[in-house]
Amino acid sequence: MPLLRDIQSQVADAICTLTIDNSARNLIINPSNPPFDNPELRRALSLTLDRQAFIDILVEGQGRLGSAMQPPPDGLWGMPPELLATLPGYNPNVAANRAEARAIMEKLGYGPDKRLSVTISTRNTAGYRDPAVIAIDQMKEIYIDGVLEPIETANWFPKVIRKDYTIGVNIGETAVDDPDQMFYENYVCGSDRNYTGFCDKQVDTLIDRQSREDDPEKRRQLVWEIERTLARDASRPIIFYTRSVTCWRPRVKGLTIMSNSVFNGWRFEDVWLDR
Repeated sequence: MPLLRDIQSQVADAICTLTIDNSARNLIINPSNPPFDNPELRRALSLTLDRQAFIDILVEGQGRLGSAMQPPPDGLWGMPPELLATLPGYNPNVAANRAEARAIMEKLGYGPDKRLSVTISTRNTAGYRDPAVIAIDQMKEIYIDGVLEPIETANWFPKVIRKDYTIGVNIGETAVDDPDQMFYENYVCGSDRNYTGFCDKQVDTLIDRQSREDDPEKRRQLVWEIERTLARDASRPIIFYTRSVTCWRPRVKGLTIMSNSVFNGWRFEDVWLDR
């Protein structure tokens, strides 16, 4: 948003459009690394996240809450807000969420006098570091003390693929808003980009079912069932979806901006300059 204001102040006739980016900020929690092999502890982490605060602080309110699939109206498959609010950590009552999270932590033996120390790894760029800093601050609410570990870009993805981390703050890299690409790439057992190593054969079966389903509404219901399971496992809690801004001068004609992809639609076959 600050860059948008800069452009509008320097180019008065700039035409700008905002679209929801389909690449979500998310936590990646290594479920093979104790104590986060306990799904209750992962759930507590998801519960402590004040997702709206990330949106307000990082993108001046220009974002949207969502789960694994890009939220509507930009996304065709994401949960509507009333269903999203039923997932762990998405209740707008942040105080109640954190009270539940603290109760989980206390049951597991943690508390004000026994805090959990953990390294929070992330890519060393602002888009990753900034949400990591906020996440660390919010984890303090449930007796978790995080230390930031910034990783240079050349080393970040190899580190994540090796699962050489405990908790990380990442940005999803999804080319199109389609359940097949999202689920097969990021969540099926053994996928190279399944960064957390999440593996649930029943979920794999559901993913295959939704892929074969040719009725859009029935497919959407299967997608939401998968999203509920992923949220309960909490190995990859989604934090928020941000907006992307594209600006162009009035003499640029025929430009179509994609509302659910950051990677496609840049071939410019129909773009021309009216000088």
